[in-house]
Amino acid sequence: MDHKNGSVVTEFILLGFSGQWELQIFFFVTFSLIYGATVVGNILIMVTVTVSSALHSPMYFLLGNLSLLDMCLSTVTTPKMITDLLAEHKTISLWGCMTQMFFMHLFGGAEMTLLIIMAFDRYVAICKPLHYRTIMSHKLLNRFVILSWIIGFIHTMSQMILTVNLPFCGNNVVDNIFCDLPLVIKLACVETYTLELFVIADSGLLSFICFILLLVSYTVILVTVQQRTSGGLSKALSTLSAHIIVVTLFFGPCIFIYGWPFSGFASNKTLAVFYTVITPLMNPIIYTLRNQKMQGAMRKLWFQSC
Repeated sequence: MDHKNGSVVTEFILLGFSGQWELQIFFFVTFSLIYGATVVGNILIMVTVTVSSALHSPMYFLLGNLSLLDMCLSTVTTPKMITDLLAEHKTISLWGCMTQMFFMHLFGGAEMTLLIIMAFDRYVAICKPLHYRTIMSHKLLNRFVILSWIIGFIHTMSQMILTVNLPFCGNNVVDNIFCDLPLVIKLACVETYTLELFVIADSGLLSFICFILLLVSYTVILVTVQQRTSGGLSKALSTLSAHIIVVTLFFGPCIFIYGWPFSGFASNKTLAVFYTVITPLMNPIIYTLRNQKMQGAMRKLWFQSC
């Protein structure tokens, strides 16, 4: 492969949100508040699930782990994006960029797997309620969580091992709020067509397939419940609606960013913000506002601490 001409790149420039100073201040305040709420909300869920005996069930155990992944995913990108809003030079070192991409795909891949596990948990709870506790044992739950981290690690390593040794020279401008794999690959001074196809297959196609499988699984659950009893359909739909919303919020931006990674979608900063900033905040809001048991446990924990 022929190298492009240019000097060796040691850092990347993140364009982020450029505009008037007043607009930068507005973004800084807004994203700071959102990130703060994300961290506090997800920590509150993890503490409540851990401390409250009423929430020691498989669903809440998985929800606590989802909150951990959401908080980690947001922390990888959001603090850097916030500080860059007030910085004159929005730069990130080469290895800082690689580290950011590594952890983004680690937590993203783990969360993708965990959402599938949560769908399986809902299937067993609704369709096989008498065997729920037996099937979703503590040992199986621990294995599921470990599996999600392993798959996340394999997912990120399969891409980063091919990206970390790419030579970068000349252009070092990333038109996004963080180092995103498709855009960084385009800056390499070698032909990357094969790697681009691999990213589409590894991230984009995988996200799309998982999303379709999750929607199919939820449809199967609803059809099964409807066939058994008409009264249980509304209850099942109420239980699954929060999961369906979370799945759509997570996989929607992923599919657009990584399913068509080298088109205009990849540089869409709105999708990037939605994926890394908004979604990690929406998950605790959706699960707490729609879950009376979680709200009751949080109120009890608050009164005990006062």
